[in-house]
Amino acid sequence: MAKTARYKRATAHWPLSVLALTVGHGDSDLVASDFESFRRQELFFAFLNLLLIGALLALQAISRFVRSRPSASVIWVLAVGLVVQAAHLTWLNWRTAPLSSPKHRIFTFWSLGFNSALALVLTFITIRGDTAYYALMLLPVLQAAFRLGLGATIAVAVLADFICFLGAYGLKFGEYIEAGAMSVIYTVMGVLVWLLVNNLREREARFVRNLEELERTRQRLLSEEKLAAVGRLSRAIAHEIRNPVAMIASSLATATRLGADEAERKEMFAIAEKEAARLERLTTDFLVYARPRAAQISSANVADMLSYIATVARAHAANKGVAIDVLADRDLAGDFDAGQVQQALLNLVLNAIDACNEGDAISLKAEKNGGAAIRIDVIDPAGPIAGETVDRMFEPLFTTKQGGNGLGLAIARNIVRAHGGDIVLSSNEPDLVCFSIEIPARSPN
Repeated sequence: MAKTARYKRATAHWPLSVLALTVGHGDSDLVASDFESFRRQELFFAFLNLLLIGALLALQAISRFVRSRPSASVIWVLAVGLVVQAAHLTWLNWRTAPLSSPKHRIFTFWSLGFNSALALVLTFITIRGDTAYYALMLLPVLQAAFRLGLGATIAVAVLADFICFLGAYGLKFGEYIEAGAMSVIYTVMGVLVWLLVNNLREREARFVRNLEELERTRQRLLSEEKLAAVGRLSRAIAHEIRNPVAMIASSLATATRLGADEAERKEMFAIAEKEAARLERLTTDFLVYARPRAAQISSANVADMLSYIATVARAHAANKGVAIDVLADRDLAGDFDAGQVQQALLNLVLNAIDACNEGDAISLKAEKNGGAAIRIDVIDPAGPIAGETVDRMFEPLFTTKQGGNGLGLAIARNIVRAHGGDIVLSSNEPDLVCFSIEIPARSPN
């Protein structure tokens, strides 16, 4: 009896350790809201149950060898239980197809019923003798707390209590006291674990509701931001179109006015023609920005491309007394649309020339950036750029240049992003402004 008492006291500490291990696995597995979580949880319980049955079988086999008891039927029942539990664990390990919710419930009740039946059979076989098979009710109580309601959890705990008292039937009064203590432990354990899991379920439900509300708020903000962006763009387009249209209208009105001489009419027609050309460029650039052409990827030499850009821009640079230097490895090549990247680079170079003073020099530099990307820098000494300009420089139709339409940088960024890269203002310091283009060296295709 002393050995039985020690065994009971030892098993009294199991619920806390099992609870700690299970809670540590994660909230989602406690709730078992999907098949993978249910499977992991079931594997965990099945493995613990296999260890528990195996430990009881080993202890009873040793006891039978040393003391010639319990009976051989106990060993056989435990052995059958071990085989069944091992088969269940193996099946769970190989199962990958999801189970429906009714089958989840069937599995839960099967696990509860298997251990309960095993504990009852073993307790009946060993009644009025040394028995500790109520320990098999440990996992059913935990599983009921994890997966069922409070009523079902209490019902399983009551069954565990019944088995505890059944094991003490016909023995000394002290055994009933120990059975009562174990009953209290099982009941308290079941209720506490159920409260813990129920609290986690409520927290998860609140978390899901909060996430859904955040997603709805995010969608509203995105929608509002899109509408605001469309509004800003519309106002900018209207402003940009209104000026040349007004100039054209006033010039034509003046040219057709009675009493206007030939020289004045020619001047007014020239102004109208110039404003019409500006309006055409504006609409063309806007269409390019709004509907960019698909990139035609092919292998291109970066050094040759930079040399071509420098040659094209050199005439404009010479008018301002600005020099252009090219620094690039002659063998540096990549996969991109050379025409589009040239357009983006030319825009950056022309902006740099316009910002420079006479005697300044612009550098075009290209190099591998980490092996997987190419970085091209356009460097000039005309810095720093004002902060309010930096914040809006890539915004369409925003410009600080006289006669500019504010689409150049926006188009350039669209081109580079279509290649999987980006344009950034990497340096903005006194005497050092650097715009950097980074694109993948090789096409993902």
